[in-house]
Amino acid sequence: MLSPAELTELEGTLLPALERHHLRLLAHGLRTLQQIAGRRRGPAPDHAAIEAWILVQPQIASDPADTAFAAAFARELGAAARQLEAIAPAPERALELDLADLSRWARRQADARVAIIEPVRAPQGDPTP
Repeated sequence: MLSPAELTELEGTLLPALERHHLRLLAHGLRTLQQIAGRRRGPAPDHAAIEAWILVQPQIASDPADTAFAAAFARELGAAARQLEAIAPAPERALELDLADLSRWARRQADARVAIIEPVRAPQGDPTP
């Protein structure tokens, strides 16, 4: 779980709202995967470990009929793990990422999107008819 200070740090970035939201989701995913693995180093947990952890969570264990949510949650955490593996210097170091690493990655992504937009140029000549 992200601490209030970590959430404040994420909100303090100058990223556009959509990138900040994605960054928050990724940071929550990182913390959850670290909790599942029981460590903050090494590779992300595999699908079986993610599913096992989800099934013992009180909110899910209390309603075993809701397997659709558990499956969807496992898929989303798996997607977060793959994205963290792509961001990390090596996939086997995905859990070693920190918020500063994720913020730098998000800024690079936002900068790359902005860089492809053509600048708007003012019309040339006299603007009066």
